[in-house]
Amino acid sequence: MQPQKAQKIDLTQDYPCPCRRRGRLTQIALTEAFGCDRCQQIFVVEESGYVLEQLSTSYPYKRAWRWTGHQWSIANPGLGESYLPIALGAILLTLSIGLILTFRPSTNPSIMLWAIVLLLLTLLPALMVLLAYRR
Repeated sequence: MQPQKAQKIDLTQDYPCPCRRRGRLTQIALTEAFGCDRCQQIFVVEESGYVLEQLSTSYPYKRAWRWTGHQWSIANPGLGESYLPIALGAILLTLSIGLILTFRPSTNPSIMLWAIVLLLLTLLPALMVLLAYRR
């Protein structure tokens, strides 16, 4: 399915809030900005009227959306939006190496100790990723 073409954002229209909190965006008087009536966030229109950016956020990256006529789509999906698969891949790789080292018959018990430490240290980021994406 092809992504829908972005439409220019009309400052006189009301839009649903892109933060998915069932709020409505309405224009802030005398500005090229919108305010949400539910989450109290402020959004500005950028890039010739095609991109809506969120202001005043604790999110480390600027969040931006494009209007498709029916819904908002993320304007710049990058590493910030797709780090879950990267984190899970790194955790699985580390776990598999640790399991191979742990269950391999070896004469050196220190390798087994280091493999167990590696497995335990891998569980901490796995737990953090799980808690971050639990919502």
